[in-house]
Parts: sequence; C-alpha cells; structure tokens
Amino acid sequence: MKALLDKQTDKSEEALRAIAHMPTKSLPILIDNNFVRGLTDDDFMRVAVFLAEKSYDEGGCPIGAVIIDNSTRQILGKGHNTLVQENHPYNHGETSAIRDAGRKDFSQTTLFTSLSPCDICATLIYMRGFNRVVVGDVANASGNEVLLQEKGVQVDILEDKWGIELYARYRSEKPELDLEDWQGLRAL
Repeated sequence: MKALLDKQTDKSEEALRAIAHMPTKSLPILIDNNFVRGLTDDDFMRVAVFLAEKSYDEGGCPIGAVIIDNSTRQILGKGHNTLVQENHPYNHGETSAIRDAGRKDFSQTTLFTSLSPCDICATLIYMRGFNRVVVGDVANASGNEVLLQEKGVQVDILEDKWGIELYARYRSEKPELDLEDWQGLRAL
C-alpha cells in the first residue's frame, strides 16, 4: 500500500490538517518516513493548532498537543482538550496526547502544545520525563515555563499567530470555561 503522504507531497495546510485528524496508530502506514523527517517544529506546532481548532469547533477549549520521537520525528501521540465535550476536568490537550502515546519513556521526545501548560499539565510533563516542550502561545497564558525549566525540561517558545488569535477569541467568547480549564471550579 502506498502512503498517502510521501516525499513528493507538499507540506501544505491540507496535509498537516490531515495528520491532525488521522488516528495516531495509522500514521506510520499513511505517512512515509521521508515525509515525516521533513517536518519542522513549525509544522508540528501547526498540527497542534489544528487539534486546538478541532476542540474549538466541538465547543471546547482550543488547546492541542503533539508528541514526537526526537530521533525519528514520528508522531507518538496527539490530542486536544475535551473538558467540555467529555465532561472531564483534566482531558487537556497535553494529557490527551500523553494518553494517546501510552506508557512509555518520554525522555527522548518533544511535546508541542498550542498553549502554555497549566499547573496540572506542567506537573505531568516533568513527572513523565519529557526533555523538551515547545509552546505555541504565551501571549494568552504563561507561567509554568520557569517551573519546567527548573525541573530540567528544555522549553522553547514557538508562537503560532493563528493559534494565539484562536485562543484569544475563545477567551473573549467563553471566559468562564477558560478560567475553569486553567484554574478549576474554585476559580469561578
């Protein structure tokens, strides 16, 4: 079977959006290794933003995350926030991607998150042993980058303008859900 995305495929918005929506377990069959190796940090961040967009379109908090293997650049897990959709208080983008990846050694991986991690997600990131996190939006939320760095996690900021605009729109439309997602029900 020929891969849907191979070395001749343009790294277009449509291709990255397809990656965001394909089941993670299917990615190695649907995407050629040469295509994956050509993906940049910007491309993985855009996939995370497309996952955030998926959550927004479902009525949830627009946060998405992607986990890649540092050496192969293969996507190991991805997810989006489903606090509202699944009525679950900690199905954040990062926790969803970690759950999708499963129980593994994350020390040789990078987690791309469309929004700065909340306290819960930051704690899980360093507890699971991630060595690098790339954050796409510190304009709408920030604060745990220093905590992660103090725990030995490399933190890179790679702001995605579209992701920043999407979260700002969401925050103005649903401030109570934004507050609940970031600080829990006690903040309301």
